[in-house]
Parts: sequence; C-alpha cells; structure tokens
Amino acid sequence: MGKNKQLSVHILEVTVVALLFLLVADCRPQNGRRLTIMPDVKLEIQPNDVTISNGFVNVTLSKPDGLITGISYGGINNILDTKLVETDRGYWISVWNLTGHGTARKQLSATSFEIISNNGNTTEISFKRIWNSSQTDEPPLDFDRRIVMGRDTPGFYTYAMIERSKEYPPTIIQQLNVVFKLQDMFHYMAVSDERQRVMPTQEDREKGKVLGFKEAVLLTNPANPDLKGEVDDKYFYANDNIKDKVHGWVCSNPPVGFWMINPSNEFRTGGPFKQDLTSHVGPTVLSVFFSTHYAGEDLAIKFQHGEAWKKVVGPVFVYLNSDASAKENPSILWTDAKKRMNQEVASWPYEFPLSQDYIKSNQRGTVTGQLFVNDWYFSSVTYVPASNAYIGLAPPGDAGSWQIENKGYQFWTKTDTKGNFIIKNVISGIYNLYATVPGFIGDYKYTPIIKVTPGSNIKLGSLVYKPPRNGATLWEIGVPDRTAAEFFIPNPPPQYKVHKYQNNSESIFKQYGLWEQYSVLYPKRDLVYNVATSKYSRDWFFAHVTRNVGNNKYEATTWSILFNLGNVNKASNYTLQLALAAAHESELHVRVNNEKAQEPVFTTGLIGGSNAIARHGIHGLYWLYSIRIQGNLLVKGSNTIFLTQTNADLTAFNGVLYDYLRLEGPH
Repeated sequence: MGKNKQLSVHILEVTVVALLFLLVADCRPQNGRRLTIMPDVKLEIQPNDVTISNGFVNVTLSKPDGLITGISYGGINNILDTKLVETDRGYWISVWNLTGHGTARKQLSATSFEIISNNGNTTEISFKRIWNSSQTDEPPLDFDRRIVMGRDTPGFYTYAMIERSKEYPPTIIQQLNVVFKLQDMFHYMAVSDERQRVMPTQEDREKGKVLGFKEAVLLTNPANPDLKGEVDDKYFYANDNIKDKVHGWVCSNPPVGFWMINPSNEFRTGGPFKQDLTSHVGPTVLSVFFSTHYAGEDLAIKFQHGEAWKKVVGPVFVYLNSDASAKENPSILWTDAKKRMNQEVASWPYEFPLSQDYIKSNQRGTVTGQLFVNDWYFSSVTYVPASNAYIGLAPPGDAGSWQIENKGYQFWTKTDTKGNFIIKNVISGIYNLYATVPGFIGDYKYTPIIKVTPGSNIKLGSLVYKPPRNGATLWEIGVPDRTAAEFFIPNPPPQYKVHKYQNNSESIFKQYGLWEQYSVLYPKRDLVYNVATSKYSRDWFFAHVTRNVGNNKYEATTWSILFNLGNVNKASNYTLQLALAAAHESELHVRVNNEKAQEPVFTTGLIGGSNAIARHGIHGLYWLYSIRIQGNLLVKGSNTIFLTQTNADLTAFNGVLYDYLRLEGPH
C-alpha cells in the first residue's frame, strides 16, 4: 500500500472515530437529562388529511380545509376533544357581517393545500381560499393560513395573511380568533401568575343555572363539590393584550400542558390596553386577534366598497410541555411555559416564516427618544420624566385614536424611569407616535408624521407632553391611570361563593354581580361624596350604574360631590376634568348646585358599548372631557356637582366607570 493510500485510510479512520465520539457526546446526560438527536420533521399526505410530526408532537389537519383535527403529545393520542366532530376542534374563525345584514360566525375553511417547505429541519404548509361572490355564507376575505413545525420544537406555529380586494362588498369584521378545544382530562387552567386554578367542566356549566347573561353560570351541582356555589364566566379570565403573552391548560394524568404563546401584539387591534378572552371552560384555548370586546362597535373593522386591505396575523405558538412532578403541582408547567414565552418574545420577529408578506427583522426600523411631562401646576420650571409611560407607534390619527385603530399595525413599549424609550422592530410605514402617562390625564401625540423604512434608526430626541390643564387643582377624586381599580369594589352578593386565589389583588373585580351591590348599598338615596372627608377607596363605588327597583325595572342614578370654596371668581370659568375608564350605553349629565336644572351644564351624549361592567373589565375605552363651569354657577362656601347617568332601560349594565375627576380653579 502506498503512503498516500495509507494516509487516506488513516484520515478515514480518524474521521469515523471523531464522528462516533461526537455522537456519543451528543447523547451524554447533561444536567441530569439525556440528550437525543432529534428526528427530521416528517410530512405525511393522505387523500383527506395531512400530518406533520417531529418526534415531540404530531399535528393532523384536514385537507384541503386546513382544520386541525388531532394533536398527539406526551402519551395522549389526541389532545383535542374527540367527542366533537373533527371540524370543530382546532380552527381559525371570524365573526362578520355584510353591511346591513345579520352577524355570522364562520370558520376560515380553505379550498387549496400547498407545501411551502419540507426539508427535514422545518416544514411549512399553506391552506388558502380566494373568495368569490357565490360564497354568500363566507366572509369576503382571501386568506393564506400557514402551519410551521421545526425539528427541535415541542409545538407548532400558525399565522395567516388576510386580504380583501377593492372589488369585495362592504363588510364588517367583528372578530378573528384561533381556537383549540381540548379533551376534558385538562382540569387546571392558568392565565397569569395569580389566576390559575382547578376549573369546572363544561358538563358542570350545563347542569348549572344561567344568570344575568349566558356566559355567567352558577354551579349548582359540579362534579367537584368544592366548586359548588361558584359562578363560572369566561370573562373572569380576560386579559389586557399587553399582559396576554401565555395562557393554557394542564392535564395531571399524564402531566401535559397545552399553551398559547403570543410573542407580539403588533398585529392585534386596539393597542396595549385592549382586553380579550384567553382560556376558559371547554376546555378552550384562544388567541384573539380582532374583537369588539370591552370596546363595542368602535373596534369593528369596517370596510367600504373599493377598499383593499392586507394584514399578516401571527405567528402565534402552540407549546406543549410535560413534567412528572406536575401531577402534584401543575403550576410547574406554567412556570416552564412562561420561560418558553420569554424565549419566543426575545426571538420576535421570527426569521422562519416563508411568506413574502411576513416582515423580517432586516426589513424593520427603530424609533428612540425621551418623553417628559410639563404640567405647570407641579413644576413651572423643570420637565418631569414620563416614567413608566406606554409609548407607541400606530397609524396616523388624533391623539388617543390608537385605542380604536383596527386595520394597521401597532408597536408599543414602556419608558424607563427617565422617560427614555426604544421601539424596536417596527414594520416600514407611516405612523404617529402616541403615549399615555400614568398620573396624568389625556393622551400625548407627537404631531409630525414618522416614516419608518427598512434599517432606519429614527432618533426623536426630547419630547414634551403638556397634559390638559386650565387651572390649579381645587380637588380631585381617584388616580389618573385609565382604570377604576382604585375605587371601592364591594364583596359580591353573598349567594355566590368567591374563589380564593393566593393573591387576590388582580381578581378582586373578577367576580360576578358586583354591580348588583350598588342597589344594596344605596337602596333609596344615591352616593354622596364629600371631598373634605370621604376617601375614594372607601366611598366612591367603582361603577356608576342604575338602581334595581324590582320587577326587572331600573332607574337612573345621580351621584353628588360636595365641596367648599373659600372664594369664587364669578367672571371666570372653572374646569371639571372628567376622565372615564369605560362606558356602556350611557349618557352622563353634569349639573352644578341645581340637581333639577332643566338643562345640564354638560352632557356626554349617548356613549360606549364596552360592556366592561358586565365583563368584569375595570376599564374599556378611555374618554376625557374638559368641562367648562361658569363661575357664576358656583358660590362661596358649600357647592355640589351632580353626576346623573340618565340611560336606564331594562338592564343593570348601563353605566360608566370613572377613572379620575378634578376641579380646576379659574382661568
């Protein structure tokens, strides 16, 4: 054998030994766990279905519909509810109507299937539908729904491109969700560090008593006797979008968790404080992208004839996990799901989606700056840093318009203690910069248009917000934080058992029937608040609602604010700054020192459709009114401002949630 041939054989032997060593090393235990070489992602196509698997999880979808019919993981053959028909287990769904027609709910069922990528490392498949005028029972939208699975991922991603042509008819889209319905072996649910618990079942609800609305059911004979007397309502588990990063369910035998992870809110409507459903009895897991919940029709997406539109929604991540110790402590899987959520958030925007419409990080820009507040009443010289303010980019509009914006993308962050902010990964486009600062009323808007281009780093420098103010503060009620959480929240009616969480601060208002307690506490006379002696945490009821006078009849209520003035400038105007955290089919009248005056000093007109009171929301859409009060209406000494919620039809839910009230001196 020649030297060159001997050398080649020696190199081959060394290479084989090295490969064997690496293989063994890759399989050695690390941190007590044996690593394994993950198999390729496999795609199996049958006449009526498609299955993707990667050694962790198998996902089966109908073809060409693209409805998820089965998910197997951790020893469970199908995590989805097999008692339901296959088309009702995992799907995207829209609530919509043609202008002037009734509302319909319809799954986004596809008509074509396509393999986008299938290379062993990642599989991405597509389910599409192009709308035509013969599809009168389908929302007039085109869509391309994608499923993506990687080889080393215990779960899968889903996202969609939603589009309409300018030739499509006028349409209103009220909701767009992705839904998963799980086997009833999942009993433990978690939507936050506080709100996690053993849940009732769907059968418990069906045996219970429906209360004031169909979502609220008194559990009269649940399988778990500890839950008897509680109320189940899916709105107990709603969350602000800014907080809704992960939620889901845990099965104890076998110990498996099923989680919905939302790595970004940029494609959701309504901004960071928009509230929506998460997980609830079913067991059901949702990711809600568009909805009118806690806002009303102001957030319905209304398309006119000739209006084209396209939006990328998602990806969101369905994560599955397992741990033997979760049999005794299911919150272990919640903790792991939060860890995975943080990884997904840090990875946003993803690089793996293959749709050309999905915008990658190198096609995005950054906006930075520093926000200050200038309120002369607090400081006439120095500017105060806007600490912990929410600041973001949304399509151009008026100040505060972001909370009802529903067609574009929004990008929000929080300032640091010095008011500095960095808004990263902004999709190219035209925006306004908006902010809301805790402790100050109103909404900030940076007037110039901001144009973000790929790779841009826009430095705005120092910005100043001058919140509404016409005079010095004479008195104030509440805290300007866009919620009613600081006001008096009663115990629920005694006939309803309260579920006790370890920390009840987040859920104290997530109880059924709190609004009923106003009529109990004020059966004949309405609330009277003395600014000198009353405390808003004790004496200002959290919701200004109607009074139940029996026989399903309700009457308007008038609240009184008593205050003294040492001097009055009759020739000047005073200002009542009135901030509402929510309103539902309400009309608020303001009168000064004459409750019976034929004409109020101010009326809001009929406002709101948030349903925040019934849905335990503590806030909905924010409303701010700067109300002029002529000095000649006030007197030296004792004065009273009367607030009357005049709309009192056949419901307990007409009312407003106050955020903050302030009387300012003459200007």
